[in-house]
Amino acid sequence: MPVPKVLAVRELTAYLQRLLANDGRLANLWVRGEVSNLRQPASGHLYFTLKDQTAALRCVFFQGRRRLGSNINLKDGLEIIARGQVAIYPRDGVYQLYVAEVFPAGVGLTSLALQELTARLEREGLFAPERKRALPLLPRRVGIVTSASGAVLRDIITVSQRRFPGIDLVLAPAAVQGEAAPAELVKALELLARQPGVEVIIIGRGGGSAEDLSAFNNEAVVRAIFGCPVPVIAAVGHETDLTLADRVADRRAPTPSAAAEMAVPVKAELEQRLLSLAIRARRAVEHRIKLARAQLERLSQSRGMTRLPQEIYYRQQYLDGLEQRLRQAWQQRLTERQQAFQHLVARLEAASPLVILNRGYAVCRRPGEANPLRCSREVAPGDRVEVVLYRGCLYCRVEECNGGKICQQQEN
Repeated sequence: MPVPKVLAVRELTAYLQRLLANDGRLANLWVRGEVSNLRQPASGHLYFTLKDQTAALRCVFFQGRRRLGSNINLKDGLEIIARGQVAIYPRDGVYQLYVAEVFPAGVGLTSLALQELTARLEREGLFAPERKRALPLLPRRVGIVTSASGAVLRDIITVSQRRFPGIDLVLAPAAVQGEAAPAELVKALELLARQPGVEVIIIGRGGGSAEDLSAFNNEAVVRAIFGCPVPVIAAVGHETDLTLADRVADRRAPTPSAAAEMAVPVKAELEQRLLSLAIRARRAVEHRIKLARAQLERLSQSRGMTRLPQEIYYRQQYLDGLEQRLRQAWQQRLTERQQAFQHLVARLEAASPLVILNRGYAVCRRPGEANPLRCSREVAPGDRVEVVLYRGCLYCRVEECNGGKICQQQEN
């Protein structure tokens, strides 16, 4: 008969340790129970037992972990939820829970997972104030990540066009709640980051319950905002709502309208600021000239200069010429800046689709889609379409389709 293999105690313990280490479920789990036999030796570590009506689990909470984890004051009889890893303590040959964090038992698992994610991202520095970037003064294009059919988009467009008519807005539509929302939000952010000229992005949605806002607490969305190469403004929910997207963004806006105000400057204020700078610069030049004249006047009346009237007259003439050249140079510089500014404003206004819509044209598309319809063959009788006008939208139903031959000739 075969001879059985006899294991040393250390060999059996090592085998069991490997079994536990290879079980991913035991590497990070949550356990609920009542604290008992709590003791704290001079090392600062906490040793206790979690128990319920029928079972008990030995636990150790190392001092280093306690500094990073919860600040709950543990005591016997307190019911808690502990997160940690199950492993064997070789000396005693027993399994125990190596605790990483503890929470009151009344906290829900969703809230616990969010707290854990928040703490981990904070330790990585994603919420650090020093990494926040400044917003551009006058962005060439403003990217928007939100639902294409919600009120958030209408509010952002209305505020932006009021503050700077003709500003270029680029929408990357995405679902803002539901299982597909996180992936769509990440994809929309990446798409806008690759668009030429986009210098700031607004991401947001309207108010809702904690479950409705959960997509903006998703780790993938938070890391996409953190890794975005251009500044991001988050406007998620109401002012009292605070998601991880709000914390990682470069700026947080209480409402979508406030986000548009942060991203888009007021055109009239920019013009007034430019004029004010021009006035200040001209006054500074005039003040310098005045000081130079006064200094020259004092020198001309000194004993050393009384014998050189011709030299004084020459210097005065030179100073007059310098003043004239300075005035001309400044006026030319000011004119060039004003022309460049007007040219930029004209380009922005010319690029705005609202200019075309204002002449009586309209954009026809399927509801919820961004691409316009270009041929009658793309729809069938009975289909619903959205007609975007200069002011407002029409939601219509197709009665009849004509022009199919024209579309076919254009395709050929």
